Amino acid sequence: MSRIGKQPIDIPEGVEVKIKDNLVSAKGPKGELSQTIHPFVNVEMKDKQISVFVLNPDDKFQRSLWGLTQRLVSNLIFGVSQGYEKKLEFNGVGYRAEVKGKELVLNLGFSHPINYQIPEKINIIVNKKIIIVSGIDKQLIGETAAQIRRFRPPEPYKGKGIKYVDEVIRRKVGKKTAATTA
Repeated sequence: MSRIGKQPIDIPEGVEVKIKDNLVSAKGPKGELSQTIHPFVNVEMKDKQISVFVLNPDDKFQRSLWGLTQRLVSNLIFGVSQGYEKKLEFNGVGYRAEVKGKELVLNLGFSHPINYQIPEKINIIVNKKIIIVSGIDKQLIGETAAQIRRFRPPEPYKGKGIKYVDEVIRRKVGKKTAATTA
């Protein structure tokens, strides 16, 4: 039995869920999303709750799909009702970021600015040294934040670069000069 897969998903007020063949679609105050479901998995809706089942719970592959599908549908419903956001922090002398139209312009100490095209359904806001990536699709937000972080990952000596706000960077001690006794 999958501990995650057998948990029912509650549908909040204002969210409309439709299940048709192998497609689950949800519409809420933030927008509309849909997710394709594997043929081994059955999704049923009863009384404002969604339950996920597999054809054969003893099969290891189907058990892995069980929990995965439950989480994907849960993320779908949470996204259209409340939305997701990731916060990135950039540190470094002269590092700047700003949003110009559908582009994020980053000055990260290179000889040129980096122009990152913001994907559809993603909102990016820059507050001082914080970049806030928000939207309704959890996977797309995570991928966008990872791509932005990849431009200048944090380095362990001075802590310069782009990191997640809740990320802890293990700092290293730099070179120490040997004291000369002459």
